[in-house]
Amino acid sequence: MNTATSHQLFTAALDLMPGGVNSPVRAFKSVGGEPFFAKRAEGAYLIDVDGNRYVDYIGSWGPMIAGHAHPAVLEAVARTMRDGLSFGVPNALEVTMAQTVQRLVPSMQMMRMVNSGTEATLSAIRLARGATGRTLLVKFEGCYHGHGDSFLVKAGSGALTFGLPNSPGVPKALADLTLTLPYNDFEAATKLFDEVGSEIAGVIVEPIVGNANCILPRDGYLQHLRDLCTRHGAILIFDEVMTGFRVALGGAQSRYGVTPDLSTFGKIIGGGMPVGAYGGRADLMRQIAPSGPIYQAGTLSGNPVAMAAGLATLELIQAPGFHERLEANTHVLCDGLEAAARDAGIAVTTTRTCGMFGLYFTDRQVETFDDAMASDANAFKRFFHGMLKRGVYFAPSAFEAGFLSAAHGETEFAHTFEAAREAFREARAG
Repeated sequence: MNTATSHQLFTAALDLMPGGVNSPVRAFKSVGGEPFFAKRAEGAYLIDVDGNRYVDYIGSWGPMIAGHAHPAVLEAVARTMRDGLSFGVPNALEVTMAQTVQRLVPSMQMMRMVNSGTEATLSAIRLARGATGRTLLVKFEGCYHGHGDSFLVKAGSGALTFGLPNSPGVPKALADLTLTLPYNDFEAATKLFDEVGSEIAGVIVEPIVGNANCILPRDGYLQHLRDLCTRHGAILIFDEVMTGFRVALGGAQSRYGVTPDLSTFGKIIGGGMPVGAYGGRADLMRQIAPSGPIYQAGTLSGNPVAMAAGLATLELIQAPGFHERLEANTHVLCDGLEAAARDAGIAVTTTRTCGMFGLYFTDRQVETFDDAMASDANAFKRFFHGMLKRGVYFAPSAFEAGFLSAAHGETEFAHTFEAAREAFREARAG
């Protein structure tokens, strides 16, 4: 592929932005090489500034569940923006969005729109602390909740030790308020609550882990967390920024039948525009200003253009059979990738759920963060570049989930499997 224009842009960007990018994973540091620069997108494809075309299994990291540049979404944006881009006062689309989310996710009795998933998660943990009068937060290895200080904390030397900062600029005093547990470990969660349950304000968890590739919850695990929080008076927060409206119309909480106290959303509810939301029990949300004393605000929150894009996307995914087709296609993709790996004599395991998948270079079943870390990251790097040069774009990291859209179909899968057979052979040879 000719990537001369992308190379020129990246060279210029290196002098203008940290690492040449506005979000770290885009820099290809985990896989080596240089990123390509997109010019446009359509359906299941990205087209770069040099005219190269890629089957895209990222979908802007999840929002593009209906496919890139869907005409209904673009039309909604164009229609809305003609009336203005931002008002600084309430607009009708905010109400329609809240009504739609509440109907699809009944646990969202009240909610607040924000501008990103990070804003949503930070607001949710502030609310949990303010409502309980407690300070400790529990998170899980492999889960990602944005770049807030409370989340940039790694596990200490044992499952029950206080966290340690894993980024300069995060005060140790703040990290001391965050405890990290291994995901899918029933016993560790029980032990933690037995020891300090009365001090825990909230537990925040991705119901399906998306930052260690894609790890599904063991049977009963989410309900176990629900029971522990209820018993000890802690707030259970589901971070559904990735899973919301993707793994089921009502999100992971609908798929697994577990009701959190608070939920956070993003990605799909913006349809590609910057949007987040948090909400849940009305008695908790009424403690947010101006109804209550816990402060949170945002100049552009509830932006009309973003609401329009999100509402158009939510309308599309409510079509009969939408998620069933997406689920079936996810299995087609993952089964095909596993078959191509077997043909190449290389060990690969996939995890999958509706429109979301993980690809691991290992022969073990992946159910924990340690299982994910045992995957061969170097083999993934070779596979990634083998696919990229053949026009298929996976996440540029061995530990990021992949996403399908409704626009992916037989043509895209055939191209992907043909490329994968060759790329797996290259990964093994390396």
